[in-house]
Amino acid sequence: MTRIIAYTDGACSGNPGPGGWGVVLQACGSGGEILKEKAFCGGCADTTNNRMELTAAIEALDRLARPSDVMLRTDSKYLADGITLWIHGWKKRDWKNSGRKPVKNADLWQRLDGLCGRHSVTWQWVKGHANEAGNERADQLAREGMQPWINRG
Repeated sequence: MTRIIAYTDGACSGNPGPGGWGVVLQACGSGGEILKEKAFCGGCADTTNNRMELTAAIEALDRLARPSDVMLRTDSKYLADGITLWIHGWKKRDWKNSGRKPVKNADLWQRLDGLCGRHSVTWQWVKGHANEAGNERADQLAREGMQPWINRG
């Protein structure tokens, strides 16, 4: 399997409001050196920050052409905790939370869960705005992805 580091981030102007997502994918050699890097972004007119965080992770995994060993780095505790801790209970309870209410963003969680089955994914939470280059770039891309939607009426 190819070793990939994926940095993902989501942004929203207002919550809900116009939002964007950003992804940086780095293919790494056996010594950890970056062999190739690709960056993507996008957005939509009316969304939430959490939906954009999920969308960024989905876009990162969906763009990988073949099964890969992925270290997905995110500054979203919602995303990191949701996919590593909460999702197991949600699935057992037929996509209901511990209060027996429907899981918010279940459509995106289900899509992300399916993509995780295609890859070997390790999830790593990183502190946001802590001068980590990949995370800062993903943040910048998320803000760029949001821009076309800011002034639309």
